[in-house]
Amino acid sequence: MNLALNVLEQGFLFGIVAIGVYITYKILDFPDLSVDGTYPLGAAICAALLVKDFNPWIAVLIATIGGAMAGFITALLNVKLKITNLMSGILVMIGLYSINLMIMGKSNIPLFNTKSVFSNDISKIFIITIILLIIKVVFDLFLKTKLGSLLVAVGDNEQVVTSLGVNKNSIKTLGLMISNGLVALSGALTAQYQGFAEVSMGTGIVVMGLAAVIIGSSIFKKINFIKATTLSILGSVIYKLAIALVLNFGLNPNYLKLMTAIIVIIALSLNSKVIKLKKKNRSYSIEEISDRKGGDLDAKDSGALQSFQ
Repeated sequence: MNLALNVLEQGFLFGIVAIGVYITYKILDFPDLSVDGTYPLGAAICAALLVKDFNPWIAVLIATIGGAMAGFITALLNVKLKITNLMSGILVMIGLYSINLMIMGKSNIPLFNTKSVFSNDISKIFIITIILLIIKVVFDLFLKTKLGSLLVAVGDNEQVVTSLGVNKNSIKTLGLMISNGLVALSGALTAQYQGFAEVSMGTGIVVMGLAAVIIGSSIFKKINFIKATTLSILGSVIYKLAIALVLNFGLNPNYLKLMTAIIVIIALSLNSKVIKLKKKNRSYSIEEISDRKGGDLDAKDSGALQSFQ
């Protein structure tokens, strides 16, 4: 029971990251590696404020804004300075490592004696679920607006958006700010949930977030009525469940990143249909092939087919 509850809590917390990664990788088609720096940025800002007795909800809000500003810098490097999207994310990620250290003053800040959003009689799973549902519903409603439709259109075809007289760079910037803001929000909540903030807690976050998105979309892709945000959340829970089960079976925690890489490889293989069940080939008669072609086969083709069979 405790294992299931912990998996749900961590899966729902990471579901916020998965939604952020979904925005950049699936909607905008923008490989944003700055997420690895934005996640600990949210935790660093939140922790630095909590130790100064700030209201934990205000600390989460400020951390979210900080993450959005990091996304703005990534967009600025890409759309204004014409640096490639991959390199823009890497540069921001590297820069944020030093910024996070400056904000925290050290590599680790314990938060066990500070007030947090979970410092009350309400269960953690209830608080996390409510926050996640609010984010999911608001974002789903946003995608139905004109601005949300433009965000999707920028990822599909930038030329169409430009032809409509809309500045595609502004829409892309908005998407990156929303994505990184959500990731920082998750980092801030996770720091309060686990009781500490660490400068290296963002290592591999973008890979894990991508794994969650791909796992959810691969397993439940045939269920058309489930929204993409829900698929990302389900993928996060499945990912956290897989990690928890492997650790319970005695896996050395030092191999956790390797296990993450293996899960991502399997998820990507399933998504690209490289790993799939082999279908039995159906043999067609000459008459069926002739009907498919819309006419009779000539004598040469007919003989070739008979010899093949």
